[in-house]
Amino acid sequence: MRPSHLIFCPLLPWIWNNTMISPLAPKNGFPSLPEIKGVRFAALEAGVRYQGRKDVMLAELCPGSAVAGVFTRSATRSANVLDCQEKIGGNTDAGAAIIVNSGNSNAFTGKAGEGSVKAICDAVAATCSLPEARVFTSSTGVIGERLPHDRITAKVGELAENLSAGDIKDAAEAIMTTDTFPKGCAAETPSGVKIAGIAKGSGMIAPDMATMLVYIFTDAKMNQALLQSLLSDLTNKTFNAITVDSDTSTSDTLLLGATGQSDAPEILADNQDYTDFRNALHKVMLDLSHQVVKDGEGATKFVEVQVHGADSAVDARRCAMAIANSPLIKTAVAGEDPNWGRVVMAVGKSGAMADRDLLSIRFGDILVAEKGWVAESYTEDDGAAYMKGENIVISVDLGLGDATDTVWTCDFTKRYIEINADYRS
Repeated sequence: MRPSHLIFCPLLPWIWNNTMISPLAPKNGFPSLPEIKGVRFAALEAGVRYQGRKDVMLAELCPGSAVAGVFTRSATRSANVLDCQEKIGGNTDAGAAIIVNSGNSNAFTGKAGEGSVKAICDAVAATCSLPEARVFTSSTGVIGERLPHDRITAKVGELAENLSAGDIKDAAEAIMTTDTFPKGCAAETPSGVKIAGIAKGSGMIAPDMATMLVYIFTDAKMNQALLQSLLSDLTNKTFNAITVDSDTSTSDTLLLGATGQSDAPEILADNQDYTDFRNALHKVMLDLSHQVVKDGEGATKFVEVQVHGADSAVDARRCAMAIANSPLIKTAVAGEDPNWGRVVMAVGKSGAMADRDLLSIRFGDILVAEKGWVAESYTEDDGAAYMKGENIVISVDLGLGDATDTVWTCDFTKRYIEINADYRS
């Protein structure tokens, strides 16, 4: 039962988060991330919506930094997203800045939303001596309420004065909404190129670009076009392969900044340094995407859905997402019920080609069903015991071709309903 003192609290998500951190959160807390040469951070309280917590962050990138990005394809995307999309790929001679607020998404706010973005960009550009075209903004939180941008612009000077290479954790905390823990990850290539990233996301998570807000920084030397191509490709294997609730946000933004300050050689296409950097970036993006799922609102189980033997890559993704997004499957996982019939249902509704007599289903290493019926070796006791774990793998082989795909999701619990029913209360 929910504690009675939370019922009418206007700050429910923040209080809830501080008292009920996700059981799937990293056991050692926020990781130690390396400083990325050429990037500085600051975060503070602006009172956009929350009280008593940091809710605005600023990241400043040195001159010559390349910035790549991917964004939500929502038809109702925010003014911030539209502005960032226009600026990606621009001049890299100047420095750059990223400013993010939580508590208000500045989405579906008409011309007022565009005015808020301009006011914030102008303030950051003037304070940090940058072209306005090199200021990128993000807003996350409630949709349809005008952003009190004056509370943000009033703090830009203080943010700039407090910029520090070591404050990335504060930045990760400032972008949280219903998140229960800040998310970070880092990697380094054999040649010494460093990558560090942060993310926020907990609900309204479904793939249609990247999902949620993500900011990744590297000291790599790489031209913007190559950086953009790599980011777009890896997004489909990471942030486009997760779902919490099948709902795509209006504000989803993933920005990748490369400062070029590493002593390692410039990364060019199709050489070993490129392969090493790609692998390291993939590691960071995959880890951050998994952290988002593990912080899914009310989540208690992390679920990997594997599809093999599909007729096409499109069918493999359709089938995997149908399973991952099924409320019936997600609630069965929450209840530790090995209800494999619901997997059959999801395959059938997915639109992917399927044949009852070729289909097989596994829970982890347990063969559950094959040849159009339950496997002779399967027992409900084995299935129920497997479902008690925190990490669940549901594997389907369609037996039709060579295409495969893997996506990640979480269970649905009563907490998901409670958090979202009270989100604006």
